[in-house]
Amino acid sequence: MALSDELGELQTIDQLRQALKRSNELNIKLKHKTGELVAAVYQAAKDAALATPPVKVKPPTVRGSSKKAEVALLHCTDWQLGKKTVSYDKETCRKRIERFVDKAIGITEIQRKHHPVNEAVLLLGGDMVEGIGIFPGQAYEVDSLLYEQLFEVSQIISSVVINLAQNFKTVRVVCEYGNHGRIGRRGDLAASDNIDRIAYQIARNQIGYLTKDWQASDNWYQIFDIGAYRGLLVHGDEIKSFGGNTPAFGILRKVNAWASGVIQPFNDCYMGHWHTPMSLTMSNAGRIFVTGSPESHNEYAREFVAATGIPSQRLHFIDPEKGRVAAEYVVWLD
Repeated sequence: MALSDELGELQTIDQLRQALKRSNELNIKLKHKTGELVAAVYQAAKDAALATPPVKVKPPTVRGSSKKAEVALLHCTDWQLGKKTVSYDKETCRKRIERFVDKAIGITEIQRKHHPVNEAVLLLGGDMVEGIGIFPGQAYEVDSLLYEQLFEVSQIISSVVINLAQNFKTVRVVCEYGNHGRIGRRGDLAASDNIDRIAYQIARNQIGYLTKDWQASDNWYQIFDIGAYRGLLVHGDEIKSFGGNTPAFGILRKVNAWASGVIQPFNDCYMGHWHTPMSLTMSNAGRIFVTGSPESHNEYAREFVAATGIPSQRLHFIDPEKGRVAAEYVVWLD
């Protein structure tokens, strides 16, 4: 190789190194900028909550009974608020969640004719927002941008908790985030920097004082206890095997692996993500409850999965002494 060619090659390598360095510096600045935005949203949510007067809730009448009490468990997940289809938008989402809570309270009143039900546990399973930029072309399938999705979801969550506090002696909330709440492209930020989590925090700042406990963390799963009953709450996107239908075998394989000692012991697992309600039995006799979505007419599901789910959410009644589900309902919302 001629000396001039060698010098030219070295110069090219040096230029590439300089370009890579500039690119890395720019990437770090962008990530820092996005991180500052997330922190600013959390601070704004806190400030807004401090400026909002507390809601006064009349405590419900507690009926005495010699029979053992059970606990109502409501699984809310995959609201996809902001999604726009021929039969679904943010107003439809709000109305269907209101319908779910009304039906859940009505079913609870039927249960109360036989035994006390004084406590409610609300599971928030993630994908509460539709998000922006999750997949190409998504901007054409939403009726509101991320800012509006965030505060609308937090308001609906607050309304749900207020309604439950008016009908149950104690209310507990357990939160998990989903993939649609992701900020930026996959991998730009930690998965736990998520719009779902910010919406949960806004609601907690506003009405958390009405709850006995508000469980949330940056983990991909939550373990919650109801007496002797121990549940696992995940979103469901942890199951990656997908070939055009709800991957029942993949779900069973993954949750059985978790139950083998990978995470803390649990009786049953609750997840959403797949928009189709079903239940599966694990090898240890525990169960997996997959909860539907209030969304309807999802074109992706119609085209790729060749299926549509009827809008629904899930309601259970838990026997805290025997540590098991005493009654289960898929609550239809169409």
